[in-house]
Amino acid sequence: MLDFIINPIAGGKRGKKTHLAMTVIQATLEEKKIPFAFHLTTHKGHAKELTKSLIDNGATDIIVVGGDGTLHEVINAFHSFDKANLGLIPCGTGNDFAFATKIPLDPAKALDIILSKNAQYTDFFQLPGVRGINAVGVGVDVDVIKRYESLKKKTKFGYTKCLIKTLMNFEYTDFTAIIDGEEGRYCSFIADIANGPVYGGGIPICPIATPHDNYLNFVAVGKMKKIAIIGAFLKLKRGKILTLKQTVTKPGKHIVIKPDKPCTINVDGELYDGIDFDVHIVSNTLKMYRP
Repeated sequence: MLDFIINPIAGGKRGKKTHLAMTVIQATLEEKKIPFAFHLTTHKGHAKELTKSLIDNGATDIIVVGGDGTLHEVINAFHSFDKANLGLIPCGTGNDFAFATKIPLDPAKALDIILSKNAQYTDFFQLPGVRGINAVGVGVDVDVIKRYESLKKKTKFGYTKCLIKTLMNFEYTDFTAIIDGEEGRYCSFIADIANGPVYGGGIPICPIATPHDNYLNFVAVGKMKKIAIIGAFLKLKRGKILTLKQTVTKPGKHIVIKPDKPCTINVDGELYDGIDFDVHIVSNTLKMYRP
């Protein structure tokens, strides 16, 4: 039995991509006589409620039909990891974790992976009270999301415009980072921990990150002259941010960031206040259908 948790408005334009995916899924599974059920979300947090309820009642395969936001809700309610598997039919605006796991955007091809492949261990990460699966950060990330959330129309281009505006009006964050017990001081406008290589709709913050190597990747970009920000942005867009002399990147399994001032944390594009930036990788636990 395949249980599909569906965000009917994912991807914008009244969920056009999602409704197309539902048509493909239904036609394919009915033809193959594979039992399935659709569960549509109606409000923020509903995917989380559905996930818990379904697994509590014996569901073995939870398939997300939506974007990174829906996936974030589902991973935060997932349990009984030894009995339930996770799948993804990407229909969001960004689909960053689909990129990380090489799950195709074509719903027929994504469904075929679920039907033909065995679920494989896939890393996620744990903060106090919150899980994430793609990236967590402070600094520019948070400011960009706040600008983006104010937009009436949310697109990849809109996110890029918000990023450019933020880079022109940012403040550096002073913090201590402890990576697997090794402590260091940083002053940065980007401070992220990446499980996947891209965020914000395909921006390659850490091209070397992969969600199945049992490691997270710390990325911090330090102070530079205002004029150099433009060049840094271009390198970021081209996937070359790690080549900047101001960039520090380190792998780790347990990474703690202690900002000098209280700040908002971005977890998979969702903003959280009042939680410690204390991140553990969780490996060999979650099984996910991927190539």
